[in-house]
Amino acid sequence: MPPASDSALWPATARYDLDPAPGGLGLVQDLLNTLPAGAPRQPDLLDDLDSATQWAHDVAARWSTVTGRPAPDVTLDPAGLRALRTFRDELRYGIDARLHTAPESGPPEPAPAPRATGATLRLDGNGSVHLEPAGAGADLLVSLVLAELFEAQLTDVGRRIKTCRNPRCQVAFYDRSRNNSGVWHSVRVCGLPTNLRAHRARRRQAD
Repeated sequence: MPPASDSALWPATARYDLDPAPGGLGLVQDLLNTLPAGAPRQPDLLDDLDSATQWAHDVAARWSTVTGRPAPDVTLDPAGLRALRTFRDELRYGIDARLHTAPESGPPEPAPAPRATGATLRLDGNGSVHLEPAGAGADLLVSLVLAELFEAQLTDVGRRIKTCRNPRCQVAFYDRSRNNSGVWHSVRVCGLPTNLRAHRARRRQAD
């Protein structure tokens, strides 16, 4: 397997110069950020098997670094890549549905079917219970993402993973505001220009 380009970074999130989510929750953010987003648009890291395999290897190395657990061996095949892209869309759909209101026009987009995956509970020597992902290939990666998101929900930080409200951007970010009120991945890059465009549109309408 090819060496990771930089195991000190979450490979997809680093493309947007974002601070990563803490701990293993960065895996959730990084999967979301494999999508083409930002300005200018970055390529889709799950577009083909070669780039997806490199991303999976790099993200497994980073996950191992931040969690102190062995890096999973994630081997993707064409069917697994298609399943991973579908799961990414389902994950983004769920986060967007929680954060953003439905569009004013057009029929509502149907919700994806509930996602299920394998995992086990393990009791360690200190009496602590750990959720252990299971499976192989894309199934293992999906299990890792869901396990990290589940554990983040238990500590009420999972809801801080958001997608930028700017439709021209939509990168996934971790909201570090005290009251979890952030809607832009960057107020300077996306918030101010979007608000300015809305202000000008209201002025034109009033005139």
